[in-house]
Amino acid sequence: MFVLSLVKKHYRLQFYMFGWTHVTLLIVVTQSHLVIHNLFEGMIWFIVPISCVICNDIMAYMFGFFFGRTPLIKLSPKKTWEGFIGGFFATVVFGLLLSYVMSGYRCFVCPVEYNNDTNSFTVDCEPSDLFRLQEYNIPGLIQSVIGWKTVQMYPFQIHSIALSTFASLIGPFGGFFASGFKRAFKIKDFANTIPGHGGIMDRFDCQYLMATFVNVYIASFIRGPNPSKLMQQFLTLRPDQQLHIFNTLKSHLTDQGMLTAATEDE
Repeated sequence: MFVLSLVKKHYRLQFYMFGWTHVTLLIVVTQSHLVIHNLFEGMIWFIVPISCVICNDIMAYMFGFFFGRTPLIKLSPKKTWEGFIGGFFATVVFGLLLSYVMSGYRCFVCPVEYNNDTNSFTVDCEPSDLFRLQEYNIPGLIQSVIGWKTVQMYPFQIHSIALSTFASLIGPFGGFFASGFKRAFKIKDFANTIPGHGGIMDRFDCQYLMATFVNVYIASFIRGPNPSKLMQQFLTLRPDQQLHIFNTLKSHLTDQGMLTAATEDE
């Protein structure tokens, strides 16, 4: 349709608008799609990252206001190194505490799944090892300082350190990018929807970058094979392929001692 709508003497303008439309869709729609994906992995994967970004924004302002002396970047003259570093440590601590609290509630840690029996979405499950308290040995150097040998933590808290670090060190550059974009068009804010804060995009510039990171992080380090999805894929295979997989799996389980001859006869 775009090609058919091209008009002589307006090619440059039309391609200019075409490009801006797709850039806008890439920034807004794609990131929003990733946010929904994160939500379906469990509310904790949505709440903790956005809370870390908000916490970093607030604490960086607080540290910068009281201790700021050294400018961080020319795009945002009010940003300081003191606020940047102080916000980082405050966000890591906040992420650990928030993760500890939320990991104890199933409504936050369970992924959203569709229940065929009730024709509704549910968030009830048996929490994975990621959300079960485990005991960790404390390094010797730290033991001598605090006097503890072990500490009980949720494994998710360790992942929250990565999320907090990204929100503190990389996330703000999403805001710097937006600042440069606004300066290029000589505007202060994207809109004036929120008095004193600008528009919705002014509040969510870092959130979109964070959503992308969380989605990639889950896909790379968290998400494992899903038995129900594997079974669905298995049932789509041809009968001879299903039989081949069955025999291979049967042989493997027998070799591992998980399937005995008596079990096979039954």
